Amino acid sequence: MRRKLFASTILPAGLLVAALAAVTPAQAALAQPAQAAVAQKNPLAQIRAALQAGEADKALTLLQSLPHPGAAEAENLECRVRYSLEQWDAAVSACEQAVRLDGQNSDDRLWLGRALGEKADRANFLSAYSLAKRVRSEFEEAVKLNPRNADALADLGDFYFEAPGAVGGGVDKAEALCGQLEKVDPARAHELRGRIAEGRKDPQTAEREYKQAIASGPHPALQWVTLASFYRRHQRLPEMESAVHSAVTSAERDKNASVAFFDGASVLSRANRDLPLAAKMLEDYLASPAKSEEAPAFLAYNRLATLKEKLGDPAAAQQDRALALALAHDYKPSQEAKH
Repeated sequence: MRRKLFASTILPAGLLVAALAAVTPAQAALAQPAQAAVAQKNPLAQIRAALQAGEADKALTLLQSLPHPGAAEAENLECRVRYSLEQWDAAVSACEQAVRLDGQNSDDRLWLGRALGEKADRANFLSAYSLAKRVRSEFEEAVKLNPRNADALADLGDFYFEAPGAVGGGVDKAEALCGQLEKVDPARAHELRGRIAEGRKDPQTAEREYKQAIASGPHPALQWVTLASFYRRHQRLPEMESAVHSAVTSAERDKNASVAFFDGASVLSRANRDLPLAAKMLEDYLASPAKSEEAPAFLAYNRLATLKEKLGDPAAAQQDRALALALAHDYKPSQEAKH
């Protein structure tokens, strides 16, 4: 959850202005009809591309200008944009509307479950209890509608593992789901088994499962980061750094795993280790043509700004925060950091 590279996400503001100024009026006049034709042909494709590129403001503007708003796919896309902005109530509302319009869509159910889960994490006890039961119901329905939806299976497995029995969770349920997940995505099945082993205070089995995930996944850079996170949690920091380096090497060869740069940088930042490498990884992610809504570009710019401040470059940090705001002016952490 790769895609088109948007100049506005990678060019410093001054260079972007210069680049736009270099376009002649004649060139702009020729380009505009073609762009309008593309937008008219498939505006939802443009919204999806903006979402993946981390251009939240652009995605919302395009959603508001749809000639036929209210379709289930449009509501799902708005849910996901709001989710990336951490606007949980708005995300839930849009996803609920998507499900009302198309209750048989597995991904719509999955995203509603995710939005409800984030809302539950921030609710009081009574509300969280009710919301958690809805999360389980939506994830289970997503799996029922599409038993090969790997994202839904993985999220349901995580829910079973983390949630108490009172809301339908249980480690036994998570274990039972591993077999079904393994048929669709062996790497994530090993990751789930690793988390279960960690929960049982069995780090040896957990480490073995995480290493098996690396060996069995089509994009091992992602699983190298999972192993690095395991080492960080267990304070095995030299091994953590080695795993991050392996993730970088693997991601450099796999254009579909660029999100590993973002995730690996987060591991290093949380451990306060090799911050220059963490900054470079975020820069590499932002320069990639394969960014993901899982790691919004505006969030990457914010994290890069924090790292640059720690590394003694406040001017560069300010520029990165400005770029984050240009992509998502309603993202609260960006607004707070501005003041």
